[in-house]
Amino acid sequence: MAFDPDRGWQLHHQVAVRPEPFGALLYHFGTRKLSFLKNRIIVEIVNSLADHPDVRSACRAAGIDDDQQGPYLHAFGVLVQSKMLIPADQNSPEGSTAS
Repeated sequence: MAFDPDRGWQLHHQVAVRPEPFGALLYHFGTRKLSFLKNRIIVEIVNSLADHPDVRSACRAAGIDDDQQGPYLHAFGVLVQSKMLIPADQNSPEGSTAS
């Protein structure tokens, strides 16, 4: 699936977020993949995705101007490729939540 920063995204229902001093660890229980979020701003954005219509809006809300979003958008593209993030309009199974 291709990453589009102009659409809504959410954590996959099988992904857990563990806060760490450097940022956070994401663990996907389905694929058993582990991802590192290396700063707290990207963690803030990941945790707020459900509150915004698209990734660019989530970045702006975290204080990241459009011309500074490149590294963040790249990181989100990697998270989509690793199936940590899924489109916001994709349904999660009932009773499943990301932590």
